[in-house]
Amino acid sequence: HMGAYEVTLENKQKLTFLDTPGHEAFTAMRARGAQVTDVVILVVAADDNVMPQTVEAINHAKAAEVPIVVAINKIDKPEANVEKIRTQLADIGVLVEDWGGAIQCQEISAKKGQGVRDLIDKVLVEAELLELKANYSDDKLAKGVVIEAELDKGKGVVATVMVQTGIINVGMPFVAGGSSGRIRAMLDERGNRLEAAYPSQPVRILGFEELPQAGDLLSIVPSDREAREIAQRRQVIRREHEFRHSSRVKLNDIAKQVQEGQVQELRVIIKADTDGSIQALADGLMKVQTDEVKVEVIHRGVGQI
Repeated sequence: HMGAYEVTLENKQKLTFLDTPGHEAFTAMRARGAQVTDVVILVVAADDNVMPQTVEAINHAKAAEVPIVVAINKIDKPEANVEKIRTQLADIGVLVEDWGGAIQCQEISAKKGQGVRDLIDKVLVEAELLELKANYSDDKLAKGVVIEAELDKGKGVVATVMVQTGIINVGMPFVAGGSSGRIRAMLDERGNRLEAAYPSQPVRILGFEELPQAGDLLSIVPSDREAREIAQRRQVIRREHEFRHSSRVKLNDIAKQVQEGQVQELRVIIKADTDGSIQALADGLMKVQTDEVKVEVIHRGVGQI
């Protein structure tokens, strides 16, 4: 899953962390994460090597033109080799400050908390250099990005949203992708109720009529009617798009398949607890098909089976 957490520092400064899975199946999630973030913290284990996923995360950060801060973790382990990691990073074009580069690097132990405060300070330095500023204006219609979406048994559709501009209040009508609704309630990552959400704040929003997709832009609109109209127009466009991409089987194709000894087709229905996981599963299944067996995802949905 993709998590979002807000941390308050001693001087009342706030930092929001977006946490994307490191497994290779979650490429799309990491790409989305890089699009939303201002600074990327690249976590590499000191007792391991620079993995293909690490290289991929660097490429996502470069494509989104987001600065990187390297965190070398697990330095408390006896087999940790920090210099080896720095060498491997240099080989792929990530030159840290200790080696005369421009990228900040911090050795940490997440288990013992060692170096974590220094890492936060380095992220704050990057934020100052970037001169990050947000629009808090109440009269500006707020916008945010859907990070993750799920179907909760008791609450219905719940989406984790990162606010980007403006202030989101409970009761506001909104549209996100092909879904619309009115904000029924907002919760922080610890389940506490909120009345308002500010830029860079991650919130769990209740009130969606349908499940949005991870990566959808959430926009506050002036009225419920406008929200429904926009959502319906988008749904029509999405349906047309899906219809164009659906495969049509011709008689010639069937005859060809018979001649070739019939390609076996494995039809799959994917159900998962969040939208991001579904995308990762579908992409993973599409990669494993062989000449003998073709995988076709006929339906994907979030929720209980």
